[in-house]
Amino acid sequence: MQCVTCVRHCPKSLRPESENRFVSRRLKRCLDNAIADAVTEFSYQRDFAVADRQAVQMHERLGFFAHELRNFLQTATLAFTAAKTGNLNLSGATGSVLERSLNGLRDLIDHSLDEVRTEAGISLQSRMFSVADFIAEVKYAADLVAQTRGCALTVSAVDSRLAFSGERDQLYSAVGNLLQNALKFTHHHTEVTLDAYALSDRILIDVKDHCGGLPPGDAERMFLPFTQNGEDRTGLGLGLSIARRNVEANNGILSVRDMPGTGCVFTITLPRYALTA
Repeated sequence: MQCVTCVRHCPKSLRPESENRFVSRRLKRCLDNAIADAVTEFSYQRDFAVADRQAVQMHERLGFFAHELRNFLQTATLAFTAAKTGNLNLSGATGSVLERSLNGLRDLIDHSLDEVRTEAGISLQSRMFSVADFIAEVKYAADLVAQTRGCALTVSAVDSRLAFSGERDQLYSAVGNLLQNALKFTHHHTEVTLDAYALSDRILIDVKDHCGGLPPGDAERMFLPFTQNGEDRTGLGLGLSIARRNVEANNGILSVRDMPGTGCVFTITLPRYALTA
């Protein structure tokens, strides 16, 4: 009977054939076990990564929903307070802001319930509407916020012939979030401006503030969800992320231009249309 130690150390060609087969089977079994363990570990890590990514996406969705709910509710509260304090007629501009905010709350809830339709590839219900009417509607709500922030809001005249084509509530939310951001960070007793105009085959909407400018490298990072750059941390850091998502969902682009020492200009660029008589 051969010694096991001798078998291990002698050349393969000198081992008995049965012993060679035994070593080969044992080596194959070891390799199979190692491969199985590696596949199991890879599957575990992959499933963990997918679950973690899904959790992050769910937190972002809940954050987006809560952020938009708060915006509409805040505007509705400001409008109601203004009407109550000033004994205003709700058939005027303040009433329009209140009605728009309540409708926005309703639509936001409806959209959240129908979100699965978008994920299934069902397209948005786009329609054409006046840029001038849209900007006027946004201005009514932003005026109330500007008054509470102690700064001025200036809105330029808009060509009545210009039109958008898109999902109105999403675009209203995008511009509203840009104005909320500008009014939040602009310095006291300065000005926030809102301009809408045509340039070639595009419509541009500029929101300009006087926040003092951006720190180096913050221009693109500020669009990431849950990102806050200023000292005021009362929000969730989702407004700019929501604005960009909504603009891109309507075939547009949202960009920012830093003006060092002065402020920022956020620009929405959308396809241009014209209203027909």
